Amino acid sequence: MTRQQLVARAAEMGTSFAGRATKYDAEASFPYDDFAELRDAGFLALCVPEHFGGLGADFATYCRVANEIGRHAPATALAFNMHCVTMLLAGQIADDLTWTDGERQILEDRRRVLYAGVVEQGTLHSQPFSEGNAPGATAGFSTRAEPVEGGYRISGRKIFASLSEAADVHNIVAMVPGDHRVRFLGLPANADGVHIEGDWDPVGMRATLSRTLVFDNVFVPLANEWLPPGGFDQAATRWPHFYLTLSFSYLGLMRGVLDHTLAYLLRSGRQDHPIKQQGWAQLQLRYEQALALQHAAVDEAGVDPTPDQLRRAWTSLITVMEGAPDMASTALRVAGGRALLKPEPLERLYRDARCGATMLPWSVEVCLERLGRFGLTDESEAPA
Repeated sequence: MTRQQLVARAAEMGTSFAGRATKYDAEASFPYDDFAELRDAGFLALCVPEHFGGLGADFATYCRVANEIGRHAPATALAFNMHCVTMLLAGQIADDLTWTDGERQILEDRRRVLYAGVVEQGTLHSQPFSEGNAPGATAGFSTRAEPVEGGYRISGRKIFASLSEAADVHNIVAMVPGDHRVRFLGLPANADGVHIEGDWDPVGMRATLSRTLVFDNVFVPLANEWLPPGGFDQAATRWPHFYLTLSFSYLGLMRGVLDHTLAYLLRSGRQDHPIKQQGWAQLQLRYEQALALQHAAVDEAGVDPTPDQLRRAWTSLITVMEGAPDMASTALRVAGGRALLKPEPLERLYRDARCGATMLPWSVEVCLERLGRFGLTDESEAPA
């Protein structure tokens, strides 16, 4: 399928996603029906290379698809992202990294296991990295992987673990004691020693069901080490644009704000009011600016980005993650007080939009810090 066809198919599914979004938000429950539809459409294999039986979407195509899903159901899009990024890490991104012949063979063997599960069995993956210890992508991990015969014994916890109760495999990062290389491991959700804890009642993105994942001495087979040791370190430092993927859902949310504001103004008969038209103009400007910048950054993404490319990526993330709540707030003002009432979509989108700025490792604060140093210090390497 072409990029346009994939986006069109996402738009078709988005109509039904939108119809269920209010229910999942109210219940803070996982959108199982949305993911069943994604699975039936072959979209769990969206970013699986074609020669492994997938749809073959690259990074830039995935961005557009995620934008479209986020337009209709931002929380579904954000949860779906946690699955798709693992497919990209083991696929397009890994292809761009440097490996020995032996590591390349290991990578190919692991890809066959990973992708076969998705294509043939509909395996759903999550990617919970956060531990709350440090903002860096390759620092602050307390999760430990003890090498044992046939694999590892893993102990640790991950917070904000999206798809916590829905994923078949949780793809985590961990450290082997005495080894500085990050391990990227697929932890089976049904393994002994895995459990979910804590309540889930957040202000927004409620359907991601991001509870705390705890694992105590859990066995992970060696075949589930999706990247050779040190591969994740390479990806974080040499292909850092993959951290932009969290913002793809939020750009879609911004388009959803436009859609619902327009519908509300037309439905209420206020479309001819000059003040409403001015607000509508401001919404369009904010969205188009964010769209242009995100797609420019995504389309130049690749291995070993230049300093200017990194600067654009950070700027893009800030523009989207700060722009989404600003747009949603403006939309509520433009639409008027009734838009604050549930189940109006703008009320839900306002709450969803508030969540993006804090998401690590590229939170708005982290990216602002890096932009603040850009050109003013002697730092030359891309920080992870």
